[in-house]
Amino acid sequence: MAALLLAGCGARDGRVPGTPSPQPVYRMTPRQVDGYLAQLQATEPDLRQRIAAIGRRTIGQPYRLNLLGEFPYQIHDDLPMFSLNYSDCVVFAEQTYAMALSGSWEEFFWMLQRIRYRDGIVGVATRNHYTEQDWNVNNRWLVTDVSAQLAGQDAATYELTVDRATFLRTRHGTPADLPVTRSTETYVPTAVVPRVLGRLADGDFVNVVSTRDGKYWVSHVGLVVTAPDGTRQFLNSAEPQVREETFDAFVARASRRAGEQASTGKPVTRLAGFKFLRLNDEIVVPPALPQPRPMPARSPHAPG
Repeated sequence: MAALLLAGCGARDGRVPGTPSPQPVYRMTPRQVDGYLAQLQATEPDLRQRIAAIGRRTIGQPYRLNLLGEFPYQIHDDLPMFSLNYSDCVVFAEQTYAMALSGSWEEFFWMLQRIRYRDGIVGVATRNHYTEQDWNVNNRWLVTDVSAQLAGQDAATYELTVDRATFLRTRHGTPADLPVTRSTETYVPTAVVPRVLGRLADGDFVNVVSTRDGKYWVSHVGLVVTAPDGTRQFLNSAEPQVREETFDAFVARASRRAGEQASTGKPVTRLAGFKFLRLNDEIVVPPALPQPRPMPARSPHAPG
């Protein structure tokens, strides 16, 4: 039974030849997800294997950028708080982690918000918008950045400045009194990656570091999974759908895209390398902080 639940691509899904393929996650209803998570928790005790099983069972899910928001909790846009039918790179990773950590639909939905927002407090200002300074930091209970450890003396760094107040005001029409923050980020250069992949494991978090006009940032994310021959694969959501590919194939795609940009005179975005974050061995999910009462736009007693 456990082999059937580790459904993935082609011959890797553990099926007896000729049997129907298991239903992919993105075609399930919430009620079906509830049953699937309960069954997977009961039959697969290893968290890393649950992450790989769920991620592979999402292969083929259509890609859609800027997919989720806070609606109906907040109305700065009408984007929903979850999606099973579509994903972008961050939504795919968050959903896969949340499902692997959960045994029911209700637990999954709570876990998704715990991962997606600082301290689990739902709101556009507390969403983990910036991978390096928000997502990776606020989810240290789940993953730990091991880029410097993996690359050793070959590690590279870049400086990152984040102005959340301007971002929230211009992109989401939301005022926020937040300071500008700066950090030094470590990554594994592309040429070094083949030497460190063997030290990664299923469920580790991948940050793709890109560069353009002298600036560096994490432009894409995904998960590590292990192929039957032991090679480490990159499981990620990118146009047109979720796919599992080798790191070499991903690097080649990035190189082709950069070449196409250069040929059309567009600003060229190049692959600089990867940050790798290890799934923690001991995971204790912190409680979410209490959801604060929303402040009124003005006093209800103020004169009209």
